[in-house]
Amino acid sequence: MSATLLAGISRTTEPQTMLRRFLALDAVTTGVNGLAYVAASGPLGRLLGVDDTLLLGLGVFLALYGAGVGFLATCRQPPPLPVKVVVEVNLLWAVVSIAALALWLDPTTVGAVWIPVQALTVAGFAVLQWSALRAAATVDLGRNPLPRTR
Repeated sequence: MSATLLAGISRTTEPQTMLRRFLALDAVTTGVNGLAYVAASGPLGRLLGVDDTLLLGLGVFLALYGAGVGFLATCRQPPPLPVKVVVEVNLLWAVVSIAALALWLDPTTVGAVWIPVQALTVAGFAVLQWSALRAAATVDLGRNPLPRTR
């Protein structure tokens, strides 16, 4: 992903700020989604055609995960390893969502639309976060080049 596109999406050219903004957006979206699943697992389960117990469990996970990603977003320079874990969990979520839709779930029409939209959104967060992490690493290498060996 180009630096210009990242800057346009995040409204900054500073890679660390981009990364923190993408993490924060992920945290808010995930946290709100998780809280909605916890608070209304019955009605949402019926709307989506997904078992309400499954939705409740996913909601608890998403709320906690969103809080963790939010904490990471508050770091001035989010450490690369936890950011990579967030990217990988987001990609795994997207893949498992599509697999569950195809193999295990029998959703309503609303659920059949919601699940892939959610998966694509989460995959989009992963791409944005990975791209911003790479941009930040490139800038950091430029500021702190490795010592030359003889």
